[in-house]
Order: sequence, then C-alpha cells, then structure tokens
Amino acid sequence: MLKLINTKILLAILAALVAIGSAAIYQSHEANKAAEAAAKAAAILQQQQQQQQQQHDADEQRKRDEAFRKQVEQDRKRHNSAAANEGKTWKTYIP
Repeated sequence: MLKLINTKILLAILAALVAIGSAAIYQSHEANKAAEAAAKAAAILQQQQQQQQQQHDADEQRKRDEAFRKQVEQDRKRHNSAAANEGKTWKTYIP
C-alpha cells in the first residue's frame, strides 16, 4: 500500500514537473515570437526612415536644380539683352 502511495506521489510530482517544463517552453516560444515581431517592426521602421531620407534628399536636389535652372535663365536673358542693346548703340554712334 505504501509503495502504491509513493508511486502516486511520484507520478504527481512528475506531472507537475512536466507542466512546469511545458509552461517554460511555451513562455520561451512566446518570447521568441515577440522578439521576432519587434525585429520586423524595427526593420520596417528603419526602411521607412531611409525612404523618407531619400525622398527628402531628392526634394532638396530638385530645389537646387530648379534654382540653378532659374539662375541660368536669368543669366541667359541678361546676356541676350546686352547683345540686343549693343546693336542699337552702334547704329546711333556718331564718330
């Protein structure tokens, strides 16, 4: 009878250990899943930040290009107007 009680106690202890072990494994698995999700979120965030930076850089480059084009147009108009007025001065020149 005592052997039967000892066996039942040992089985109960074994069942408790199995339950504790499975809970620890489950918790570890859930922690790994959470870590993977956090890593994916961080990667997505980093990618979005890189895209925003590239977009910002592209916008800045477009602004610089547009300013340069305007400056070239102004220089061209100034140069062309000087040449246009030059012909008029020689026509009215009296030595």
